[in-house]
Amino acid sequence: MTNPKSIRIFDRQAKSYEKRRRKLQLARERSRLLKDAKGSILELSVGAGNNFPFYPSGVHVTAVDFSPKMIEKAKEAAEEYGIDCEFVVSDVEGIELPENHFDTIVSTLSLCAYEKPEKVLEKMKYWVKPGGRILLFEHGKSTNSVYAWLQNRFDALSVRFVGCHQNRDILKMVSNAGIEIKQLEKLMLQSVFLIRGVVQK
Repeated sequence: MTNPKSIRIFDRQAKSYEKRRRKLQLARERSRLLKDAKGSILELSVGAGNNFPFYPSGVHVTAVDFSPKMIEKAKEAAEEYGIDCEFVVSDVEGIELPENHFDTIVSTLSLCAYEKPEKVLEKMKYWVKPGGRILLFEHGKSTNSVYAWLQNRFDALSVRFVGCHQNRDILKMVSNAGIEIKQLEKLMLQSVFLIRGVVQK
């Protein structure tokens, strides 16, 4: 179960996430990644629906988040952008969903927040159809030594105030989970990653 403190942290941020959505923050990165989404989509930690402006037409989205306030904002976004979407208020690490069910799984800027991100990646493999797509827009440990030092130095403060780890080795976690990275873009001092992955079953 999600720590109630974590829910409070993200509930408090729901309005600021909505403001970022309305400003189309990180629009170029989101649009480049999500043009490859198709069919039945599972979006994990949907937040305020910041990805909804960038989904192709004709998709169906199952949106999961443990923050009720975030889900409220995401529902508003789905209506605004005409997204066919169902919403689930749940801890991603604990939710049970069908095996081999989704054509695409999307996670943007959320692996930083899970208590057990490796478990979430394993679940992605279970939920996606054979040959389906796993699209990740994540941030983590930089290959720039100075910036990596800062990430390590301020990680505890980031977790305390915004619920977000700064120094996770995202690429290593994805690789260790057995998700094949077909395309990779590194941005922002090589601390942000656009990952297009597949799972062969």
